[in-house]
Amino acid sequence: MASSGSQTKTRGNHSGHFVQPANPNVATMPEDVLYHLSLSTSTHDLPAMFGDVKFVCVGGSPTRMEAFAKYMAKELGLDHPGAEYPNICAGTDRYAMFKVGPVLSVSHGIGIPSTSVMLHEVIKLLYHARCSDVTVIRIGTSGGIGLEPGSVVVTQQAVDASFSPMFEQMVLGKRVVQRTDLDQELAKELMQCATDLPEFPTVLAKTMCTSDFYEGQGRLDGALCSYTEKDKQDYLRAAHAAGIRNIEMESSVLAAMCSACGIPVAVVCVTLLNRLDGDQVSSPHDVLVKYQQRPQRLVSHFIKKSLSTVW
Repeated sequence: MASSGSQTKTRGNHSGHFVQPANPNVATMPEDVLYHLSLSTSTHDLPAMFGDVKFVCVGGSPTRMEAFAKYMAKELGLDHPGAEYPNICAGTDRYAMFKVGPVLSVSHGIGIPSTSVMLHEVIKLLYHARCSDVTVIRIGTSGGIGLEPGSVVVTQQAVDASFSPMFEQMVLGKRVVQRTDLDQELAKELMQCATDLPEFPTVLAKTMCTSDFYEGQGRLDGALCSYTEKDKQDYLRAAHAAGIRNIEMESSVLAAMCSACGIPVAVVCVTLLNRLDGDQVSSPHDVLVKYQQRPQRLVSHFIKKSLSTVW
């Protein structure tokens, strides 16, 4: 697995680092059907379609990622009356993908399994398209721990429900563990961009990634619950003491897979509630929409700044 340091060097040099899957079998395949994206190396000219991609921004909701694509079009000066932003993955209902200039906006669904499938195929897509110097950023929502709702968290390190920086999966019946390091230089650059957006708080902190929304995150309002309010509070306060400021369900697999392929990755999530105060998201819809726009604004600002100084 590539180290965080080697990723940072690649980002800084922008020296034509081409995306390379950590699987030699991909290079020998006569055809690669990216089934869940409704794309194929034999029926689509992937280099022509995607060869200029430099930023892959991912988030759970297809609607949110379409909105982000339209927002990026305006921010990059690529929008015009009557412009349309078609879903490139329209042949499937698994994921949605939109492209605006060098920015690819992709939905990943909810949780590690759905995100993993998307990442496998998007990384191979970038490889087949011969993309270089690509940065991946998750734009999402989360539950905060000790933060006011609407705060934005730039993930310093993704940890599991035991507060360990590890991603675990079963491969051929065996337990395989990978570290969940994110690109520290990229996180610092995002935090620097946050100083230009003082109207909402942004913090650099650890993010806990769980495999469940309810019991896995210590909620009391699911269909099952085997613990008390005190148990929950003790756990969340222990997480806070360990430097964790938000909880979501995708950061660990993003960190592990992108690091394994040498792709710089960041996670930028807004908190919709403070879990120390409750379990349910109860803010009005219009307030939640404004909250969800905050990571988009920060990442958009970072992309514009990167494009103006590098390309």
